[in-house]
Amino acid sequence: MASNVNPTVRRRRLGQELRRLREQKGMTAEEVAERLLVSQSKISRLENGRRSISQRDVRDLCGVYEVEDRRVVDSLMQMAKDSRQQGWWHAFGDIPYSVYIGLETDAASLRVYEPQVVPGLLQTPQYAEALVAGALPEYAKSDVDKRVGVRMRRQDRIKDNESPLRLWAVVDESALRRVVGGRHMMREQLEHLVEQSRLPHVTVQVLPFDMGAHPGISGHYAILEFPDASDSSVVYIEGVTSDLYLEKANDVQRYSVMYEHLRAQALNVEQTRDFIAGIAKEYAK
Repeated sequence: MASNVNPTVRRRRLGQELRRLREQKGMTAEEVAERLLVSQSKISRLENGRRSISQRDVRDLCGVYEVEDRRVVDSLMQMAKDSRQQGWWHAFGDIPYSVYIGLETDAASLRVYEPQVVPGLLQTPQYAEALVAGALPEYAKSDVDKRVGVRMRRQDRIKDNESPLRLWAVVDESALRRVVGGRHMMREQLEHLVEQSRLPHVTVQVLPFDMGAHPGISGHYAILEFPDASDSSVVYIEGVTSDLYLEKANDVQRYSVMYEHLRAQALNVEQTRDFIAGIAKEYAK
């Protein structure tokens, strides 16, 4: 269930408001940085919500932008205070993709294309453990357990009876054929995937090998949309050492169109369930 005070989303909203004030003042990020004797990259990070914003930062920026309405300043200061609170994921320690988790926690819908593995929100604990251990062989058991714990907690968005996350997942056949943790574990994972696909807010489609080349051939990505119209949609692309977040309308539109092409080329919902069930039976032999 989404938190009432999600620090990641608060930072995004505050950053958007600070960018609006800067543009309203007719100043560039470089000019603001010069006035405050900070780097331009700091101003950019504050505006895109990728770092915490202190109340002092807000005070200094409001001074540069000559914001005279005390109610506006107080509101921004409160947002800065809320943005520094910790989300539920901080209890698990240092998680490298914590920004994404914060966005996912508050999202209304998620469209994901997964070419290699079963999407994280639809994984069983056993599959998730085998996957993390295999992908990160240098990790200690405790670190693997932490990653799995976070993944299972993220699945609360699927189980939320009041406001569940609307999930669309297009999964490449290779994700179903890649044997993670053994054949018995894969059979259980695929049976779980079929079961989850029957939830009214979850749609799963498989892109079989014989479809050949397709718009998602370049790799995994996800599109997050939010209940508040003021929060722009985000395209998330996971990297090995750093992740990419695209928020410009043109970028989001391009990936959205690409996703619709993927859905059109994939098997429909019923065909997908039969396809997954067939592979699960193969693992039972």
